[in-house]
Amino acid sequence: MREPDFERIRTAASREEGDFVPQAELLVHYSIQSAFLGRKVTGDDLESQVEFWTKAGYDFIPVTVGMMNPGEVTEDSAISRVIKERVVKNGGEGRQGADSWNLEKNSFIADRKDFERFPWDALGALDFSRFDRVRGLLPEKMKVIALSGKIFTLTWMLMGFNNFATKLIVEEDLVADVFRKVAEIQLDCLDRILEMPHVGAVWLVDDLAFGSGPLISPEAFRAHVFPWYRTISERCHERGLLVFFHTDGDLWKLMDDLVDIGVDVLHPIDPHCMDIKAVKESYGDRLCIAGNVANELLRSASPVEIEDRVRYLMENVAPGGGFLLGSGNSVAEWSRFENYMAMRAAAFRYGGYLI
Repeated sequence: MREPDFERIRTAASREEGDFVPQAELLVHYSIQSAFLGRKVTGDDLESQVEFWTKAGYDFIPVTVGMMNPGEVTEDSAISRVIKERVVKNGGEGRQGADSWNLEKNSFIADRKDFERFPWDALGALDFSRFDRVRGLLPEKMKVIALSGKIFTLTWMLMGFNNFATKLIVEEDLVADVFRKVAEIQLDCLDRILEMPHVGAVWLVDDLAFGSGPLISPEAFRAHVFPWYRTISERCHERGLLVFFHTDGDLWKLMDDLVDIGVDVLHPIDPHCMDIKAVKESYGDRLCIAGNVANELLRSASPVEIEDRVRYLMENVAPGGGFLLGSGNSVAEWSRFENYMAMRAAAFRYGGYLI
């Protein structure tokens, strides 16, 4: 077992070669962790999670914080009451259930009145207990990467995408105010994270694109989303933290913007619509890139095919540094365990910068 050392991540992010190409995953499903350790791992079992990420060869453990899961609210919370009223207004059952966050049916901030009455304080009540608990469990050179972000995604989720897209044209100031409220909550979260010495990076998660290009115009991203992420990046860099960014889709029209806002590591270079070798050739002097073993391979390919893909990445993307190996999104529940293990084994076999 290779001992974890977050300096490997820093070296790769600086686009330099270390001793090995690091592995990086946004998420490895608990069922995969359970199969690896030979016992059940749950979301509350931080001891087992740290053991998995250590023994599997990672130099960090990801921990989620911030307003990442807005649908997870208690039955009697202020947010739940708003949801119930909104569901009733739109002909639903009047309770939080399967349809309460169906964004084709419901819009929680449809207009200015909804914005003013929305329980923002309740949505911003964040729990940092996992960060406190995990600190004493980490090996000496291992760090936490804090998963946050979703400033764009949460805004359109709260407004409903059709309503969001319409308001972006006819009532742009309302959309800007929702962006601001969401961003302020995430920035408050960031201020807490920056005080934690065991956190080495912030991993911003926010899907910005379809397979055919950006979800909204690049100009709208530049006006309403990227300034907030630039602020986050500046605060992280001032405290010595790296900035990771996850988004699926075709990012070619946004690549210069992602560099400009200060992203250190871009994940996963969507294998369905982007050529990671071309990305490395065009941006490898400005960005570290991560991921790219397609999830479909993890689900249905053979271990030999997984090894071939890892070897391709190590030959064509890893040289010179600036690459972290991982899946094309995350290691999902439906990934074949033997394929995950094949990816991991190939990472060790070909990841020594010897090819």
